[in-house]
Amino acid sequence: MAKKVLIVEDYADVRAMMKFLVRRYGYEVFEAADGYEAVAQARICQPDLILMDLAMPMLDGLTATAIIKTIEELENVPIIALSAYGDTNYKRAIDAGCDAVINKPLDFSTLEPFLKKYLAH
Repeated sequence: MAKKVLIVEDYADVRAMMKFLVRRYGYEVFEAADGYEAVAQARICQPDLILMDLAMPMLDGLTATAIIKTIEELENVPIIALSAYGDTNYKRAIDAGCDAVINKPLDFSTLEPFLKKYLAH
């Protein structure tokens, strides 16, 4: 059974590109366009990894991460923050419960080591 990755990104074109990159490794992909959808989708799909954009409308990625980490069955799911301001947001992301931060723009060579690290087990 393929490992599941939840991609949370408000821009559909960026989400599509990320989906393409993640599927290249054979992972099953689920999507959410804002923090509220992220929490709902995480409950439904029980992902093995969440790629979480930090700057989103409705409910931002930091708040969504903090909520997800309070859900017992999701508390150990790794969450990787995605941010165009990664250096600025690093401490805030880690404090919210993220396991790592990737700077945007995202490409395959940047994403690949994180997929291997968090989905290898």
